[in-house]
Parts: sequence; C-alpha cells; structure tokens
Amino acid sequence: EQKIVKAGDKDLDGQLDFEEFVHYLQDHEKKLRLVFKSLDKKNDGRIDAQEIVQSLRDLGVKISEQQAEKILKSMDKNGTMTIDWNEWRDYHLLHPVENIPEIILYWKHSTIFDVGENLTVPDEFTVEERQTGMWWRHLVAGGGAGAVSRTCTAPLDRLKVLMQVHASRSNNMCIVGGFTQMIREGGPRSLWRGNGINVLKIAPESAIKFMAYEQIKRFIGTDQEMLRIHERLLAGSLAGAIAQSSIYPMEVLKTRMALRKTGQYSGMLDCAKNILKKEGMAAFYKGYIPNMLGIIPYAGIDLAVYETLKNTWLQRYAVNSADPGVFVLLACGTISSTCGQLASYPLALVRTRMQAQASVEGAPEVTMRGLFKHILKTEGAFGLYRGLAPNFMKVIPAVSISYVVYENLKMTLGV
Repeated sequence: EQKIVKAGDKDLDGQLDFEEFVHYLQDHEKKLRLVFKSLDKKNDGRIDAQEIVQSLRDLGVKISEQQAEKILKSMDKNGTMTIDWNEWRDYHLLHPVENIPEIILYWKHSTIFDVGENLTVPDEFTVEERQTGMWWRHLVAGGGAGAVSRTCTAPLDRLKVLMQVHASRSNNMCIVGGFTQMIREGGPRSLWRGNGINVLKIAPESAIKFMAYEQIKRFIGTDQEMLRIHERLLAGSLAGAIAQSSIYPMEVLKTRMALRKTGQYSGMLDCAKNILKKEGMAAFYKGYIPNMLGIIPYAGIDLAVYETLKNTWLQRYAVNSADPGVFVLLACGTISSTCGQLASYPLALVRTRMQAQASVEGAPEVTMRGLFKHILKTEGAFGLYRGLAPNFMKVIPAVSISYVVYENLKMTLGV
C-alpha cells in the first residue's frame, strides 16, 4: 500500500486522489504489459507453464514444471492452465512489483535471521542488487537484527556456556539454579557478560563471509544466479570456514568474557592482554579444529532440512500458490537451524571447553580427542549435550526478534 501511494503520489501530499490513482494504474499497466510480453515466448497472447520455466531459467532460477503450474493456478481464473493478458493484469495490478526478479526476491530474502550461532550459508543477491548497493542494506539490516536478537537472548547464551563448561554429574546445573548463581555472583548485569564481543563479531564475520562466498561462487565457475543446493553447501561451508578463521580469536574472547568472575577483567582488551601474557598467542586458537569440523554438519543439515521442509509444504498445502508465505519460511528455517545445531552440538561443546582452558603451568593441554574420551567416560553420551536446553530455548525468541527488527530495518533503509 505504501509503495502504491509513493509511486502514484505526484503532488507529494501523502494521499492518492482519483486522477493520481488512474495515472498510477495506467503507468503500472504498461510495465505489466512489458513483463507479460517478455514471458509470452510464443507470442500467442497466453503464458503456459513451459514459458514460465524458460523465463525463470533465463534469469538463473531453476524451477520444475510442477512448480510453474502452481504459479499458473494462482492466476488462472478459467481453468485453462494458461494465463491471458486480462488474468495477468487483474492479478498483478494492485501488486507494486514491476518485474519478475522482484517477485522472486521475496522468496530469497525472507529467511535472514540470527539465532546467535554461526549461520553458515550467506544470502544470495542478484547482479542488479549488487550494482545498486541493495546488498549492503540487506547485510546491515541483518547485522542490526542479529545484534538486537543476540542482546535480548544473551542471558540464555551465557547460561549455555556456563553449563557446557561447568555442568557435570556432580554439579548438575539447572536453568533456574544457573540464573540464580549468575545473579548472586555478579548482579543482574552479569547476565550479559560476553554479549559485547558477541555483537561486535557480527559485522566482520558477515562481511568476510559474504565476500568469500561471492569469490568462491566465481571459482566454482557457475553462471547461475542462484546456486544448486550442493554448490551452496560447498561455497557456504568454505566461506564459513574462511570467516571463522579470520575472527576466531573473538570467539575465544567471547567464551572467556562469558565465564569471567566479577572483577577478573576490566574489559575486552584487558582480557585479551591477560590471555596473551599468560598463555601466548596459541590460546586464541584453542578449539579451532572442532569448530571447523562443526561447520560441515551444521551447514549441510540446515540447508537440506530447510529445502526439504519448504518443498514438502509446497507440494502438500500450496495448491493454488507457489509462495509458501513468510511464517512457513520462518518455521522451516527455525526447524532446520535447530536440526543443524543438534548434529554439531557435541563439537560445539568440546570447542567451548577447549576455549575455556586457562593454562596452568605444568598442566597438560587437553586435545579434542582427549576431551571427547574424558566426557564419554565420566558423563556418558549425555555429557556431550550439556547446555542444550537454554540453547533451544533461545531459538524461537531469537528468530522472532531478529525477523521483526530485520523487517523494520529494511523499511528504514529503503529496501
């Protein structure tokens, strides 16, 4: 509605009078006529499923004929399984989209949200979005949304880290007990320990990941605008590994800051100086191997589950539409992210414990393999999932907050 008013409001009074509305419809109809003609490959005044498949393929988007038929059904009024000009115009006249890529973009960018974990596969942008600078607005909106959602769920994140490091059979830390212990030790403000660095690392990680992803796509040599799922997994995993390697010392700092006692460090820089002085540079890369190993199962399962759930929903329930809707996309994203975390959680727990190791002179350095053996021996398989409850508790609020903030930031930035 806002787009229609903005496009048609010639005297800039914030309202559409009848004359302006008619002018908007005429102007919009011309644009729709051009799009209709570009889709009508056979020049017979009708669009069929094969023409939709071909047109989208020209734009680098692969869809099946079955999916194209769903797009047709949503516009087809007389059941002929083809669309004439009147059906096309009636369907799109009050939709302020002006071209096919705009219709596709909604699908692509409805899934950026931040659950406070390392989301591996970046969003993809069209050539036009990269040229117009729209891509950085999406990234800024995504980063801002991530900062707000991480800050809102930081107490649960800190509790997860404490449970990963300190919980055991002898110290059975529960959620209420954990919060009580944190507040008693450092007051309500201590619930947000480690959040500052967790928010700070969003910007460099997102930027490096995005740039690496674009370069890897070129290296793979694909000329597709949107990659196939195995190409996205490969490019996303490599980009995630490059970004994680670049900012990994910040990951270690975040864990140490979350675990610190009251008065132990005056701030992030003091913490970094202490680690460097007492443990050396190598301490900033503790837990690096399990962290890298966790990227593949997380990214693979996240992507595969997301695509499977979305396509299953479309085949079963989207009888008259090829658009699953934002809540279905968010639900698919939430479930897939949760499955990805579940698969890579033992590696994440071992990584956190290795990051937390403060070297005592003469004490042996525990390896990844050694830690796995020790946890399985002393706590059993359940020990590899310590802190899972607060981790899952934060997923739905993180997704919800992230989505709301992301949508509002997009509007503010004019996306």
